[in-house]
Amino acid sequence: MHTATADAPALAQLATLLADTTRARICLALLDGRAWTAGELARTAGVAPSTASDHLSRLVEGGLLVQERQGRHRYLRLADPGVAQLIEDLAGRVSAPAPPARSLRAARAGAALAYARTCYDHLAGRLGVLVHDALLRGGLLDRAGGLALTPAGIAWCADLGLPVAQLRPARRPLLRDCLDWTERRPHLSGALGAALCDRLFELGWLARGAGRAVRLTPAGGPALAAALDLASDDLAPPAAPDTGGGRA
Repeated sequence: MHTATADAPALAQLATLLADTTRARICLALLDGRAWTAGELARTAGVAPSTASDHLSRLVEGGLLVQERQGRHRYLRLADPGVAQLIEDLAGRVSAPAPPARSLRAARAGAALAYARTCYDHLAGRLGVLVHDALLRGGLLDRAGGLALTPAGIAWCADLGLPVAQLRPARRPLLRDCLDWTERRPHLSGALGAALCDRLFELGWLARGAGRAVRLTPAGGPALAAALDLASDDLAPPAAPDTGGGRA
């Protein structure tokens, strides 16, 4: 009982850090895995730089963010993959629907983010879930004793140029499910999920879009589909959204 009582104030303090819309917006923006300046985060959160500075200091002091200074600029990023996992898990448990887009541009941006995005350092969105499911369906991953690579999966990784042996000693798990906040189903995270995402960028199969959004390249769509034993149409993004004639 003493341990539970001692941990309760710390848990409440951590929850308080995220119980603010501005700080939540900052943390969600940093899920792209990159370091942002304080000014960029202020603009994204829609607050004055002085206000953002106060929030950023609290997030750094609370251990959710880390900062680096280069000249007069202060760069901030999520402290580690565990923090990113926490933010994404919490976002996946939000039941309230997103407000409707007010313009075609906003609708397209939202659709692009829902289709494919980075979740800190791994692939998320509908595309991330499709990859996760295809690996399971193809016998490359197995859940019998917890999520694990099968011998066929190890061979698949080798063919794709993923150094599984080098990833196993990492401090983070090799494989982990991460609840996707738009699909409400898991995508692949862990050291292998991050390495796979990096490799897809290296191969030119993925390209970055606006913010956290990513997209399959013209060559990447067929190549990834072939690697996963899928039809190219299986990985196609949904049709462009229609807002009923709203201006772009």
